Amino acid sequence: MTTEVTDEPRRTAVLSTPPPSRWIRWAAHAVPLIALPSSLWRLAMTVGVPVGYSDAVLRDDYGLPGSGYLVLPLITLFQEVAALLTLGLTSNWGLVAPRWLPFIGGRPVRTWAAVVPAALGAVILTAVTISQYLVWDKVDSGSLDATHRALMGWCYAPLLLWGPLLGVVTVSYYLRRRRQR
Repeated sequence: MTTEVTDEPRRTAVLSTPPPSRWIRWAAHAVPLIALPSSLWRLAMTVGVPVGYSDAVLRDDYGLPGSGYLVLPLITLFQEVAALLTLGLTSNWGLVAPRWLPFIGGRPVRTWAAVVPAALGAVILTAVTISQYLVWDKVDSGSLDATHRALMGWCYAPLLLWGPLLGVVTVSYYLRRRRQR
């Protein structure tokens, strides 16, 4: 007696889901790029590139030197991985879990398992970035001069788009998966 393993669930999930539109794919690919400038700002601080902060601010607020050498790169890594997960909402690996994942590899991704975290992420990101934008002028900038403050603003301003773009891509994913049934 032979047991045959097929890719039938995988093939069915992928083939029965319509592809995302071009502008949705563009939006999903824009998210990691939107997150990149703020990540580079944090990494620059970590490796000692002068970003305008005094040594006291770097030490007291960012733990540099010290724990900041670990914390800032970990925040950056988490941010970029989270941004890259947006691509799953427009890719085959958002329909079927990659085979290398333990326990769920090769199985179809349940629609709600992708939609709920993505929708919550979109709402939280939008709320956090808008709240930070609203208090940008009121927060003590430490020792930043006008040039460095403007540069930091340009690095962090694109994050305002992350939540709304993730929301649009999430709605598209949900609608595409709903049509599949």
